Amino acid sequence: MNLAELTGHIAPIAFGIATIGPAIGVGIVVGKTVESVARQPELQGRLTGLMFLGIAFTEALAFIAIAVAFIPFP
Repeated sequence: MNLAELTGHIAPIAFGIATIGPAIGVGIVVGKTVESVARQPELQGRLTGLMFLGIAFTEALAFIAIAVAFIPFP
């Protein structure tokens, strides 16, 4: 069986693979925020807000992956 003979729905597999990037990105953002708060505790409120903004932008990539994974290609 070659790739041309593959049939079925591969969207769940594509979504699973596409969420690896945002997961790594969220981990890096949260890790760096914890590191920053450990260095300067007085900036915790500001850094937390920026962290949530960064997580929101990173998670937007996962939502784009969901949309692209379910686009029917001929």
